[in-house]
Amino acid sequence: MKSDREPATTIVARASAPGLGGVGVIRISGSDTKAIATALLGKIPENRFATKSSFFDDSGNALDHGLALFFLGPASYTGEDTLELHCHGSPVVLDQVLKRVLELGAELARPGEFTERAFLNGKLDLAQAESVADLINSQTQAAAKFALRSLSGIFSKEIDELSRRIETVRVLVEATIDFSDEPVDDLSVDTLRLHITEISEKIRKILDRSRPGLLLSQGATIVIAGPPNAGKSSLLNAFAGSEKAIVSPHAGTTRDLIEAHIDLGGIPVHMVDTAGLRASDDDIEAEGVRRARETIDAADLVLCVLDDSDPASSRFELHLETGRTAKQITVFNKSDLSGRLIGDISDGINAAVAVSAKNGTGIKQLTEAIRTALGFQGDDEDLILARRRHLNVLEQALGLMDSASALDEPELVAEELRLAHRLLGEITGVFSTEDLLGEIFSSFCIGK
Repeated sequence: MKSDREPATTIVARASAPGLGGVGVIRISGSDTKAIATALLGKIPENRFATKSSFFDDSGNALDHGLALFFLGPASYTGEDTLELHCHGSPVVLDQVLKRVLELGAELARPGEFTERAFLNGKLDLAQAESVADLINSQTQAAAKFALRSLSGIFSKEIDELSRRIETVRVLVEATIDFSDEPVDDLSVDTLRLHITEISEKIRKILDRSRPGLLLSQGATIVIAGPPNAGKSSLLNAFAGSEKAIVSPHAGTTRDLIEAHIDLGGIPVHMVDTAGLRASDDDIEAEGVRRARETIDAADLVLCVLDDSDPASSRFELHLETGRTAKQITVFNKSDLSGRLIGDISDGINAAVAVSAKNGTGIKQLTEAIRTALGFQGDDEDLILARRRHLNVLEQALGLMDSASALDEPELVAEELRLAHRLLGEITGVFSTEDLLGEIFSSFCIGK
């Protein structure tokens, strides 16, 4: 939740990562920044120039020597007067300097408060502010790339354009209501529905580009499942590039969940190897099977691994064991033994890939099949790094547009359009609540 702190309060926090380092950064922002700079440095540094400075305590003794950068508001990250102190990276030194700034009247910043002030002061919209956190937390080059695109405002511009199109149609509809006895631009039911259909199609396209982007920011959970001794652990090791799981010719070796975090073609993936799915009188193995099924039910994608050299294994059907109907790829492993041609063997309905996890062949084709199953196509240059709340808003807006398209009464259509217009404003922060802002910015790191 947001606090009741006055916007004029000057805040301070360490902006660099905890621990030892060559350089540690302390950030200060607010109306008292100039006064703090004068007391701490003996002067206000020149605007936007790195200045070699000593940082003094209340007795005039140097706490440290480093660089000071002053940014005169509103031309700063937060829109306020801002000071950055680049100290030596000793936690002791940083604590001393931070303590001195607090003595001079600053207050410790809450998580995300610097970026929150940038949003409140009009330096960033809400979607851009969220992309700051996404960029910091990005786990792959692709995630960082698309977070930077959102930070530049590309996503926000598309939402703004969509909002303007809805607003234009709202004006036309409301004009027919307010001036029903006077001549206005003709807006037939068919024309109105055409406008709404075009907007709905635009929302769908943004959703299609955003759903894979959600996985880039949050990561995807991929579960490796199937019968015992099909080579599931070997497949995990092939993807991880290391011996994460014990590989044995004996069935039932894997009893617990074995996890690896990998970069799968730019997608941050949490991959989980599970116990072989079979009935067992062994309490430990049975518990492993229970955990496997529980993990399968929560996965974004399941790789059902079969032993292609064993006819009994090849007849195994995962959905009969779990009742799960979500995305699944059948992986025919040990194809080096069966003689099956390595690579994509999908039939147009069911995704399937033949591999040899032991030899590492077919892994590239399986990676491409996984990317496709998760919604990634081609070079994905048009993807949007979205958050779950963005998708929820877009899906609700699409539902309102579909509802409006089915209505004949202008008053009802106008209300659906008004609600959709307001919803889209929640993405960029045109319309926002204190609770929403508190939830978003509390997830940021302190100092950002």
